[in-house]
Amino acid sequence: MSTPIRPVLAASTAVFRDGRVLLARRGRAPSPGLWTLPGGRVEPGETLAEAAAREVMEEVGVACDILGFAGALDVIQRDEAGGLSAHFVVVSHAARWTGGEPAVGPEAAEVGWFDPSVLPEETTPGLAGIVEAARLIAFAAASTHST
Repeated sequence: MSTPIRPVLAASTAVFRDGRVLLARRGRAPSPGLWTLPGGRVEPGETLAEAAAREVMEEVGVACDILGFAGALDVIQRDEAGGLSAHFVVVSHAARWTGGEPAVGPEAAEVGWFDPSVLPEETTPGLAGIVEAARLIAFAAASTHST
């Protein structure tokens, strides 16, 4: 008997630098080949914000300050027979870049800074909405910070 699939808590981050958002093209499952936000599983004893910042550093080598919650998405994957194969609950954050240049790694096959209004076509479902919510948070933080 196989272990039942349970939702896995994950965190992702829309990091902004000079008005552009950092995206990574997935190099492996889940969602290989799609552009998405850097992110991954929340570890026991770690807050969502801590996990979000750690995952950005681990995946793409960028440091950031978490600014706030941008939204949450269910990533539900099914096998060819229609059975549940994975369920991730991804809590996304907005952040400001503080250091490091993005680099590829074991999970990110490609990285880049993108205009939030012109995202690549091949993205994970729901990415545009999360990026827009994060952009508004980052813009508000920048406006508050500069006054």
